[in-house]
Amino acid sequence: MKSRPAASWSTRPSSSARACDRARAAARPGGGAAPGLRQKKATPVFDSLRNVFDRALSAFVIFLLASLAVMILVGVVCRKLGIAIVWYDEGASIMLAWLTYYGAALAALKRAHIGFPGMVNAMPARWRVPAVLFGEACVIGFFGLLTWFGFEVLQILEGDTMVSLPNVPTQLTQSVIPIGGALFIVAQLLSLPEVLRQARGGGVADPEQKVVQEMREALP
Repeated sequence: MKSRPAASWSTRPSSSARACDRARAAARPGGGAAPGLRQKKATPVFDSLRNVFDRALSAFVIFLLASLAVMILVGVVCRKLGIAIVWYDEGASIMLAWLTYYGAALAALKRAHIGFPGMVNAMPARWRVPAVLFGEACVIGFFGLLTWFGFEVLQILEGDTMVSLPNVPTQLTQSVIPIGGALFIVAQLLSLPEVLRQARGGGVADPEQKVVQEMREALP
């Protein structure tokens, strides 16, 4: 009797195995792309630039807040002692304006301003990134106009000085308008890549919900 040939096993995967691999790949976040290629991460140079900007602006805002608190405290004490400071009221109002503009830029970097992330997240996935870019264009356009006209105002105020401090030019006190607008634009651009990654992923994060979550985790 003739012996049967030995069964040969193919190393190629069967059609059913290939179908299972494709299904598992499609089920992965990012449509089957490799984990390292799903989303482009910010470069270390970009992260370093953002951290430096964050620390410098935070330090300056803290300095303004502390200076304003000391100025108000000294002004109140001197008024109670009958030694009124001439420049107290005008200086405090200008310091408050500076704190508002620079603090707004810092809040923009941290995306802490009032927004509508729920509306963006409710959109289909393909419309989230265009919606974010449209909102960014509106914000940057507005503060671009603010910066432009802020410089125009500085030219008009050339030669003017503070009423209580004649040695301080008004251009210095009002320079916060164009500088604050420019810093706001820089803050928006530095925080934009993170928002775009969130829009491409599970959705734009809500800063208020993040703060609430951190407070809940901090509670015993």
